Amino acid sequence: MNSVHMVNEKINIVIVDDHPIVIEGLKMMLKSQPFFNISESFTSGSEILSFIRTHEVDIILLDITLPDANGTELCREIKKISPQTSVIMFSNRSERSIIMQAIQNGASGYLLKNTSIDELVVCIKGALSGNIVFCNETKQIISRPSQNDHPIPRLTKREKQILQMVAQGKTSAMIAEELFLSPLTVDTHRKNLLQKFKAKNSTELINRAVQQHLLEE
Repeated sequence: MNSVHMVNEKINIVIVDDHPIVIEGLKMMLKSQPFFNISESFTSGSEILSFIRTHEVDIILLDITLPDANGTELCREIKKISPQTSVIMFSNRSERSIIMQAIQNGASGYLLKNTSIDELVVCIKGALSGNIVFCNETKQIISRPSQNDHPIPRLTKREKQILQMVAQGKTSAMIAEELFLSPLTVDTHRKNLLQKFKAKNSTELINRAVQQHLLEE
């Protein structure tokens, strides 16, 4: 997880979009940030999959619609190859179902292409810290009532801590070590979280926590 960067260490960002004009626009927006390094850009899914096998990438800004791939499925493949890379979806597609599918497939956030540079920078930094990030418009979309919505459960301070760490991809052993708890205690908390959210697994747990804005700073 790229949660900590040294002050003088550049953040390696790769842009994947099938429109060169979007890529150039993003490069122009981000080059003003001294600690961002646009290391590469691609217009297809196959190119980024090949690149991350041999290069370390901190952030991928990934479009949904590519000539050879669906962005949400591509996100899943990227996370398999490079789990430490944070993938932020960057798209014009604003359907709630697509947003939630992307998060379920391992995306660290979802931004629409009308996102401001200030919001984009904040979201990139948030994703590097292990948070799931959204632009303001995306937050409004996922806040709309859905027939699949569940009531927000009441969580203890410890459960909130563990929920955040589960969302960051940490195992029970890692959480136990960090919080000075036994792995058995952590597993008990995780089971309680699944019950409270009526979730079948960790993916569903994170999905519902995202819908209810419980993973935002």
